[in-house]
Amino acid sequence: MGPNRMTDEKRHAPATLRNRQPLLDALRPYLPETGLLLEIASGSGEHAVFLAENLPGLIWQPSDRDEEALSSIRAWTAEAALSTIRPPLLLDAGDPDTWPELTPDAMLCVNMIHIAPWSAALGLFTGAGRLLRPGAPLCLYGPYKRGGQHTADSNAAFDADLRARNPDWGVRDLEAVADLAADHGFAPPLTIEMPANNLTLVFRKSQ
Repeated sequence: MGPNRMTDEKRHAPATLRNRQPLLDALRPYLPETGLLLEIASGSGEHAVFLAENLPGLIWQPSDRDEEALSSIRAWTAEAALSTIRPPLLLDAGDPDTWPELTPDAMLCVNMIHIAPWSAALGLFTGAGRLLRPGAPLCLYGPYKRGGQHTADSNAAFDADLRARNPDWGVRDLEAVADLAADHGFAPPLTIEMPANNLTLVFRKSQ
């Protein structure tokens, strides 16, 4: 491998720089101080590195279904040289039967369920319902409709753009996601308002 190969493999998600600090602030009170966190659909790996740096008691397990994303995660984590980040797993959120048998103390999924078919959300909650112990949090971040309505014109435009790119994508109804979570043993979510009309949702596995 050439000296610049890992650098070249690093992806950059522009929104990460804008939302990583608000996301950290929202998550910190609800994540355990220690234990294993499984991140689903880690994408570029930038969130994993930033959050792991600032939550040093957690062992971070990134994952993604895309090989280029896995290469980017490896590049970012190699640069960060954090002993608390594990090598990324190849994991398809929509196929929970193939997930590794981990016992995470928390799970995180950022900006996935609207840029994926609904089957990915079904798989996410199926897998989380199986792996998480009672009381453990599943945290989601992204835009949502509430009461069937968009919360901002920008979200409506984003939704239209997503559906034009793939009719199976789109901003999801908060109530539909909460109902899906309930079907898999989760209590109603704690909802945290975020910048740019996004939400952080904290679901906990019911006792």
